[in-house]
Amino acid sequence: QLQLVESGGGLVQPGGSLRLSCAGSGFTLDGYAIGWFRQAPGKGRERISCISSSGSTIYYADSVKGRFTISRANAKNTVYLQMNSLKREDTGVYYCAAFSSVATCIPGQYIYWGQGTQVTVSS
Repeated sequence: QLQLVESGGGLVQPGGSLRLSCAGSGFTLDGYAIGWFRQAPGKGRERISCISSSGSTIYYADSVKGRFTISRANAKNTVYLQMNSLKREDTGVYYCAAFSSVATCIPGQYIYWGQGTQVTVSS
């Protein structure tokens, strides 16, 4: 079965850090752009970051720029999202998805989509 598997979520205090992982299962990620999205309670799915298959092109939403870092380790078939200086408004379910290119890195254009991992920022 071809799928993406997210991990690394949890409960963290404001100002803390988490690293999310997105692993490919049944296929290799290196031919795909990978995006991270989050969905807060009662809100729509927001694009957080996206990285091209080569890693040379990266997008960040203004809300996370300077605090989050996306990277990929193709040898491990994994894409990471390092989240620092977390805020309460970063709370939500975080999803990763595979796309044909960074240009198509929007929710409706995914090729594969993960099941999500919960991130809760609270004191």
